[in-house]
Amino acid sequence: MFRKILKCLIITLIAIIIILLVTNLIVITTTKDKVISNEQAKDLTDNDCILILGAGIYGNNPSPMLEDRLLQGLSLYENNVSPKILVSGDHTTENHDETNTMKDYLVGHKVPSQDVFMDHAGISTYDSLYRTKQIFKAGKIIIVTQEYHLYRALYIADKLNIEAYGVASNPRTYLNQEKREIREILARTKDFFKSIIKPTSTYLGEEIPITSNGDITNDY
Repeated sequence: MFRKILKCLIITLIAIIIILLVTNLIVITTTKDKVISNEQAKDLTDNDCILILGAGIYGNNPSPMLEDRLLQGLSLYENNVSPKILVSGDHTTENHDETNTMKDYLVGHKVPSQDVFMDHAGISTYDSLYRTKQIFKAGKIIIVTQEYHLYRALYIADKLNIEAYGVASNPRTYLNQEKREIREILARTKDFFKSIIKPTSTYLGEEIPITSNGDITNDY
């Protein structure tokens, strides 16, 4: 009996490893050509928005990882890659407000407030991309995040019928990055299957076309 249980456990473990390897390989290989440089992004036209995905904050300040995403998004905006920026992050509680932190940072760097839209319910990468299409009506976008995360975001975008390219933002090494890389392996597999099922986003709401005024999304 012990041998049978051990055999089942080994087979299950091998199956899990194969699934992780195959799904990660698919996610990365099918999107790597859509990861472009800042210079290459200048050649893309008619982009509905620059989507900056949220990350950790320290009080009312962006973490180093989030700040690098914001600076990269700012650079794309200043290079006229798109006239609109959508910041998408978690603002489901009063004590954790990624979106206003992101917008305040961009406005503090001279981006007009009306050009910055906030998605307060971007609680996951999948939710951010789903809401970008369904709530903000953006179908052609440039995604900004760190490279290890960018493959998954681009894969989800493709499966949700969003035309997307991505510009990586990782000019430095981040604390505990090895742990993030490991978690990302699991997250790619999760969102691989989620992109097949295509569930609705956790939170929906009224449409806010990205062609309108970003101040509509202000909540204070």
